[in-house]
Amino acid sequence: MTAPGLQRLEEELRHLKASERPAVIRAIAEARSHGDLSENAEYHAARERQSFIEGRIGELEEIVSAAEVIDPASLSGDSVKFGAQVKLIDEESEREVCYQIVGVHEADIKQARLSISSPLAKSLIGKRPGDTVSVPAPGGDRTYEILSVKFG
Repeated sequence: MTAPGLQRLEEELRHLKASERPAVIRAIAEARSHGDLSENAEYHAARERQSFIEGRIGELEEIVSAAEVIDPASLSGDSVKFGAQVKLIDEESEREVCYQIVGVHEADIKQARLSISSPLAKSLIGKRPGDTVSVPAPGGDRTYEILSVKFG
């Protein structure tokens, strides 16, 4: 995992513990004050939200405690590996794209962060600029040429 990815997860964990958890506890207390819990939709919704928050907190604590941070700036080389920023060209559409290969828990395609376990990243690992990779996609295989690989 990269340091910014770990930081985002730690911020989410802090937010859940400091804001969301106390808010849902207040919502449960408020719903309880309305009486009969068996037919109280607010109470059941708040309990469901609490269950989700507690589950996410547990998941984040586990991820954060086991995280191994790798600084892409300390890496080098000309082949694709974790942390690399890879510039590709889609050979069919001639569209250029640039992705950073990151850990599973920090992937966000909208931010151009591609999970190391994704089919595209798996096909890129170990390749160099000038290499071509073919990736199975729902609409048929996509072929990309690697234009550049950089770190940091």
